[in-house]
Amino acid sequence: MNEKKKLDLSSFRELLLIGVVILLCIIWTAMNSQFISMNNITNILRQGSYTAIAAVGMTMVIIIGEIDLSAGSLVCASGLVGAMVCKSTNNVVLAVVAAMLVGVVVGGSNGVLCAVGKLPGFIATLASMTVLRGLAYIVTEGNSVVWTNDAFTKIGTGYVGIVPIPVIIMVIVIIFGVFLTTKLRFGRYIYAVGGNMEASRWSGIAVVKVKIIVYMIMGILTSIAGLIVVARLGSGQPSAGQNFEMDCITAAVVGGTSMSGGRGKILGTVVGVLLLTVLTNGMTLVGINTYWQQVFKGVIIVVSVLADTHTKKS
Repeated sequence: MNEKKKLDLSSFRELLLIGVVILLCIIWTAMNSQFISMNNITNILRQGSYTAIAAVGMTMVIIIGEIDLSAGSLVCASGLVGAMVCKSTNNVVLAVVAAMLVGVVVGGSNGVLCAVGKLPGFIATLASMTVLRGLAYIVTEGNSVVWTNDAFTKIGTGYVGIVPIPVIIMVIVIIFGVFLTTKLRFGRYIYAVGGNMEASRWSGIAVVKVKIIVYMIMGILTSIAGLIVVARLGSGQPSAGQNFEMDCITAAVVGGTSMSGGRGKILGTVVGVLLLTVLTNGMTLVGINTYWQQVFKGVIIVVSVLADTHTKKS
């Protein structure tokens, strides 16, 4: 009965968020008719795509009761590696593989530090965030990395028909995330570890393995987001991805993922990304200061966490 109540509350929350998104669309359109234009709708989808891709991984990390603060720096590092490999070899496949390897190594390292080293995810990934950002500036000496390969650029700017390539990648990642968390045994392990780690260990679940794999998935998805970001910008920049991890965390929390672990849905996170993207895009169009945008995002986080706490108590 209690489980059914939680499902009902989760569905109601998603419907409420969709209602808020629709209301925001009406408000922004009334204030600026350009909001509803096809170009802007495409822009919203493109803007939300790389956040949604990494947020799928962040949702899994939070469900297991951990956190990843290195996402923004990994977006920067993986994007830079992809750009540097593309520039030196002019081979897009090698560039993509190299960037994703960075994600695997960083994600795996975060997982080992948390699961084997027993470090809190906050500390382990904070260290990774700092190291990656520092290395990005050391390797590039603070300069941008520019390439001349159009195929690499299309990862962030190209289309298949009328659909942007980043949006197609986002849809594939979302389907992967939903399938993994709802249809596979490993998905049940993710929820079990986040719900009660000791009980999961006693029931035979390889908790260490689950945590490492989840962090590796996070690393791979974040590196994909990094490739899209750097290809869209047209250059690899050591300052790219700043505060990106906060957007991913905010989207997951707004979408109903519990910061205490054990509960969350990929589709809820996707709705959270849509809400934040529509909010940011609309505020930019109507001329609201970017600093106020950060304030609004902070308020949204607080309200979402309070709602989550109230849900657990009810």
